[in-house]
Amino acid sequence: MSVCIDETIMIRNVWSKNLESEFEFIRSVIDQYPYISMDTEFPGVIYRHLDPKKTNAHRQPLDHYKLLKSNVDVLNLIQLGLTLTDASGNLPCDDVTCCRFIWQFNFSDFDLARDQHAPESIELLKRQGIDFERNRVEGIDSERFAELMMSSGLVCNDSVSWVTFHSAYDFGYLLKILTRRELPRGLDEFLESLRVFFGENVYDVKHLMKFCRKNLYGGLDRVANILEVNRVVGKCHQAGSDSLLTWHAFQKMRDVYFVDVGPENFAGVLYGLEVY
Repeated sequence: MSVCIDETIMIRNVWSKNLESEFEFIRSVIDQYPYISMDTEFPGVIYRHLDPKKTNAHRQPLDHYKLLKSNVDVLNLIQLGLTLTDASGNLPCDDVTCCRFIWQFNFSDFDLARDQHAPESIELLKRQGIDFERNRVEGIDSERFAELMMSSGLVCNDSVSWVTFHSAYDFGYLLKILTRRELPRGLDEFLESLRVFFGENVYDVKHLMKFCRKNLYGGLDRVANILEVNRVVGKCHQAGSDSLLTWHAFQKMRDVYFVDVGPENFAGVLYGLEVY
């Protein structure tokens, strides 16, 4: 996949010290930019399916959810990336500098020395520039984040739409933070909780790929490459950068493959948890 850096786009890194001011900014622009593209970084997975020979395609949504819950319940979020846009893909902008913005929230909850994690995932995130010690010392307390998010207009707002890529785990971590408890026991309760917080207008690009004429497959970078979409800011496996790439992939798919039948017909379904 090509990287074509756009120097007019800035990732606003959010730490404990600027959390309130950044949420104030988000509250001021959410009505104008109601599409929220989201990505997270977390410490990998420590529990896996018992039968590795069985492919994901042959597993049921309940199996996927049980595994998701077992991991999310005991692991902590590291980073959340948010891209806010309007339907045309315009980003919030500083009228003076003409700089456009996306957000990257860095959490303090994960302690590398104390918490469970998948070592290979941590090494990957280190290579991509995540400073775990800085996160631990200067990062955001998720409880305070949840309080501010609830009044931000990002959640419990029927006017917004969420754009994601293979996002069951992403939403799992956000739901855990917002409710301050383990995930619901059952898949139906989990999906109902997601609808309460995030609404019906949730688009999972990995799910939408099934309905494209072109043979789209693989992870975010591979799909972006097939769609000829460039990464314009940051690095892969950094949540802010990946959230913007997710939006650009969705925008390209929408404008090319969902002209006659809009993507809203396929909203509200997360890849791997397809319950109709």
